[in-house]
Amino acid sequence: MLRLGFRGRRPKKNRWRSLQEIPSRTAESDAMSKDMKRRGFRFVGSTICYAFMQAAGLVNDHTVDCFRYRELG
Repeated sequence: MLRLGFRGRRPKKNRWRSLQEIPSRTAESDAMSKDMKRRGFRFVGSTICYAFMQAAGLVNDHTVDCFRYRELG
């Protein structure tokens, strides 16, 4: 099973100051992509996996000055 390293089922909270700092992929999304491909999934590159992680709330990638950053705590 893929382990993403989130403690206590809490999302990873990043502290980006600008949109240019937000990555399109991470080591976690690389691992997720590799694991899913091993299991036979297709069209699951690292960037797509990271976008899923953002959409599902596994990472908080709002910039620190965004109102949603504070709301998501």
